[in-house]
Amino acid sequence: MSDAVAVEAGAHTRKRLRRTPDEKRRIVEATFVPGASIARVAREHGVNANQVFQWRYEYRKGTLGVRQQGQTKLMPVTVTADPNSVTLPGIAPIIAASGSIHIELPGRAVISVEAGVDPELVRTVLGSLLQ
Repeated sequence: MSDAVAVEAGAHTRKRLRRTPDEKRRIVEATFVPGASIARVAREHGVNANQVFQWRYEYRKGTLGVRQQGQTKLMPVTVTADPNSVTLPGIAPIIAASGSIHIELPGRAVISVEAGVDPELVRTVLGSLLQ
């Protein structure tokens, strides 16, 4: 008779960590520091380097941490007294002499704002989308 050894299935598997969009962004931005190694940054954060490459790709496309359809979150916008200046939290003021903005919320609304539009009208339209 031989002695049997029981091996627990999954004993050596690691639990997958779910990173928040802010965590992903911080990790990706650490790879943009001059002299930074993507492999080293990934290792320091316990992430596979290939995953960091994917996050960098999404970061550059502007889709890192973007919610899936149906889970859209609106970003607060402040329209200043100057109708050509718009401020977003954490972003330097945007000043435009001319142009337009096109906002598409799939399944909800399409909004086009032309240069010179009344800021109160923009505020009213955007406010109606929050309800």
